[in-house]
Amino acid sequence: MPTTNPIQILPIDSSDAALIQSAAKIHWGDVLIVVHGSLYYLDHLPGFKAVQDGTMQGLVTYQIGEGLCEIVSLDSFIPQQGIGRSLVNAVIEIARQAGCKKILLVTTNDNLDAMAFYQKLGFQMVWVEPDAVSRSREIKPSIPMFAENGLPIRDEITFELKI
Repeated sequence: MPTTNPIQILPIDSSDAALIQSAAKIHWGDVLIVVHGSLYYLDHLPGFKAVQDGTMQGLVTYQIGEGLCEIVSLDSFIPQQGIGRSLVNAVIEIARQAGCKKILLVTTNDNLDAMAFYQKLGFQMVWVEPDAVSRSREIKPSIPMFAENGLPIRDEITFELKI
């Protein structure tokens, strides 16, 4: 029976740009992300990748500034394997090293799995911005109106973890 090597969590670097662009287009529709009216290019942000047998299995990007860290994107390409948790833990560690007191992240009202996941990790819902996605669509019109689960995509929900 073949054995699989463990998943490694590694910092992303400039050599990962093409992989990040490809993953972003598959999972986000574009390398450009709009969150709370701010534009982010995922391939320009620091982050971590989950790698197994030379294949990227997950990705997290973040930014640090003014005593806090914001997770901009998180993707686990193999569900229920602890990849998302490991990636978030890597960001928590780097945020602590940078002196951050909290980590923020934003998801949308349709992303029920993400909301449950973040709460299980200890994040608390601290803000709901009604109809924020309509404003984001002015910047990035390709944001869909409805999610795969049929829910309208309209509100941004901010989660916070004090560290």
